[in-house]
Amino acid sequence: MNKKIEEFSLNAWPALQNFVYEGWLLRFANGFTKRSNSINPIYDASEQNIQEKILNCESIYTSVGLDTIFKVTPFVIPSNIDSILDELGYDVVDPTSVQLVDLSEIEEPVTNSVNMKTEINNEWIDILSDFNNLSDSNAEITKELFSGSYLKKGFFTLYDKSVPVACGGGVIEQNYVGLYDIVTDSRYRNRGYARELILHILKWAKVNGATHSYLQVVKSNVPAIKLYERLGYQEIYTYWYRHKKML
Repeated sequence: MNKKIEEFSLNAWPALQNFVYEGWLLRFANGFTKRSNSINPIYDASEQNIQEKILNCESIYTSVGLDTIFKVTPFVIPSNIDSILDELGYDVVDPTSVQLVDLSEIEEPVTNSVNMKTEINNEWIDILSDFNNLSDSNAEITKELFSGSYLKKGFFTLYDKSVPVACGGGVIEQNYVGLYDIVTDSRYRNRGYARELILHILKWAKVNGATHSYLQVVKSNVPAIKLYERLGYQEIYTYWYRHKKML
């Protein structure tokens, strides 16, 4: 099942362009987020030397002005690619926990002060950009990434007395909902708003047939990890990125 979760996450957070090179999925989105601008070694269809293949990938990313980034999950092929990348000078970046929860025991949200849209929209993008300090170009990329997906989506904003205090999104594939871009306005943190927002997303997902929820959280984000633990999420696997700056 863990492999399936990884597949769901790739589909839920897409890229502007995908390119399959000898069994490796190369993703491009003008440099915005590692998820959408990294190499995913799904399978190996090449007889060439792995180091040579990595160098060819570096040439591809350099040609479009991007650093070369590999996403290293428990499912990469070849399985020793992490050690090969280490030998080639790739740094470890953003160790991340992938977590899962069964929605059967999830409690109901308390407030009704939430707005939900099934399509990405300028209002939600503007709020997300404000909370996350996104540049205009990265906000536009975010909008484009989600606009092209056929998956069922929900874009949520939580309000306190008509003031937006938290926002986030859910993407459903089969009976799993992934949580993305969960963020609270820095002026309103530690008041339970993120929890309430997530409960609204999970309630919507359950109505739409979801039985489980997954998320990805950087391990250094201790407050978020504690919140997810309280909601019942448990780690099912980890991944990290291997990053090499463009020369």
